[in-house]
Amino acid sequence: MIGMFDSGLGGLSVWRALSARLPQQPVIYVADREYCPYGERSDQELIARAERITDYLLQQGATLLLIACNTATSAAARHLRARHPELPIVGMEPAIKPAALSTQSGKVGVLATQGTLRGDKFRQLSAQLHQHAAIYSQAGTGFVELVESGDLDGPAAHAAVSAALAPLLAQGVDHIVLGCTHYPFLAPVIRAHLPPHIDIIDPTDAVVRQTLRLLAEHGLQHDGDSAAVYRFVSTGEVQSMQHFLQRILQRNDTVEALHLP
Repeated sequence: MIGMFDSGLGGLSVWRALSARLPQQPVIYVADREYCPYGERSDQELIARAERITDYLLQQGATLLLIACNTATSAAARHLRARHPELPIVGMEPAIKPAALSTQSGKVGVLATQGTLRGDKFRQLSAQLHQHAAIYSQAGTGFVELVESGDLDGPAAHAAVSAALAPLLAQGVDHIVLGCTHYPFLAPVIRAHLPPHIDIIDPTDAVVRQTLRLLAEHGLQHDGDSAAVYRFVSTGEVQSMQHFLQRILQRNDTVEALHLP
């Protein structure tokens, strides 16, 4: 079983891609909505939270951990790998490299949370690729809250996206990297505010490929003809998550409530 977690509903963009590729693989997904958004939390808070959620997922039978959150990956992935050396762990990181290697203008924009942008992983990636492109970063202020509320195409979404893109467009970037798993749900709005020549780079496919590779490497693929069992769990209120699953992902699953110490 794959255990996934995110600060909220954003990681469902990764679950959506993963379930399309692995329709027989059972998954338990934890939306840590009590602590959402992660981008405003300290690394110490996120490490402690990631430990509790990982322990819960292991108790539920998870044999591979997918941290479906860039901010949590940046803060806690190294710690979790040291704490669970036997556990295959997949994390998220902004897809700066493919953008930097394919840019024509030499300028790449990154949309992410403040937590991801201040993290060591982002700084290291930016420094490594500086010879290929100038990296301009911008926090997607309000993006996470918009997705959590299910407002994916309203006036507030368009206003927030327009405000975040303006400084990147002013720099002349020709790629926009989505550095948060919430942001793909706003991709249609982002696309609507970009000139046609600017590419949007989403790391989800690369993360799914890495998950497939680790499942095969550790012999964890679920064989059989039956459809996978999916469990969706929230540490916060469950109704809006259930509504999101129904309206956005066309699923009628019951969302379980989880109370972490």
